Amino acid sequence: MAGNSFGQTFRITTFGESHGKAIGVIIDGCPPNIDIDIDFIQSELDKRKPGQSKITTQRRESDTVQILSGVFEGKTTGTPLAMLIPNEDQRSKDYSHIQDKYRPSHADYTYQVKYGIRDYRGGGRSSARETAARVAAGAIAKSYLKKLGIELFAHVSAVGNIQAPNLGEAPIEQLLAIREKNIVRCADPATANQMIAFIESIRKEGDTVGGIVSAIIKGIPVGLGEPVFDRLHADLGKAMLSINAVHGFEYGSGFSGAKMRGSEHNDIFVSEDKDDKTIKTRTNFSGGIQGGISNGMDINFRVAFKPVATIMRAQSTVDIKGQETQIAGKGRHDPCVVPRAVAIVEAMAALVITDHYLRNLSVSRESK
Repeated sequence: MAGNSFGQTFRITTFGESHGKAIGVIIDGCPPNIDIDIDFIQSELDKRKPGQSKITTQRRESDTVQILSGVFEGKTTGTPLAMLIPNEDQRSKDYSHIQDKYRPSHADYTYQVKYGIRDYRGGGRSSARETAARVAAGAIAKSYLKKLGIELFAHVSAVGNIQAPNLGEAPIEQLLAIREKNIVRCADPATANQMIAFIESIRKEGDTVGGIVSAIIKGIPVGLGEPVFDRLHADLGKAMLSINAVHGFEYGSGFSGAKMRGSEHNDIFVSEDKDDKTIKTRTNFSGGIQGGISNGMDINFRVAFKPVATIMRAQSTVDIKGQETQIAGKGRHDPCVVPRAVAIVEAMAALVITDHYLRNLSVSRESK
């Protein structure tokens, strides 16, 4: 099966299935001498793991990460770095009722037709459980970016029709503290309470709901991104759209920019410090990216997640013989995926920025 690797210079390959023995990731191209804090990697995984609150799936996985290679005396060696996350709480019997049926809006039918075989236990390789491996790799990328002064932050900005207000220019540390004090991971406390109550009501109805994760990246240098097909926003878009349940990506002004005039939308350049020739823009409708290359302003983007496809209600479907039948969800599933998706969005953004930063180093060397 192709399509299991992501990135060029900083390249990850994930492996494993939802109900297999383990999932994991191999990072190739990881720079040497990055300090590895296993507690930090675990804390990132804990933000994504199941069973963490009353509004997430109750599957119990500790997601305890094991580093198998690429680290010596607490630092990366520059050789392939491999991490393993054992599966501990599989209940494959929860899926026996759908082994011959296609779940609406799942990958069951498409996998069956494409490969002639499918792992119906939790979706197998198509399960969002695979994203734990990405979060582990993203923690390594975050550690590298932190040394460069690059910070990432994401939070749940919408659930259904409940929308959080704009967070303004608050420091990331302050936003992180607020976000981690509520189980929905929204950086506005009042909105978070509304979201939690709404998700609980949706869960009791046996239904699911979607939402939006908004993200910002600060400290980005000018020059990340490659013309023409590897534009920075294109790779960010690919990264986000590769996450399970993602149905939309926009950066900067996004779709609202289509309603504006050029005279409103253009980001006017200004010279903030004539001594060091720092150039910024008065506005940031470009979302920190122009011509596919970072311009030094904050990168901001939003990721839309659809409602989780498995609902605890009877639905019409067909079986593998094309016969009409009924199906209803069983087992443990998220009523809304966005609280756990925050960590995945940050991880994928970190992987993209790290990859482009390392790619840009070779360009900088060649230009000299």
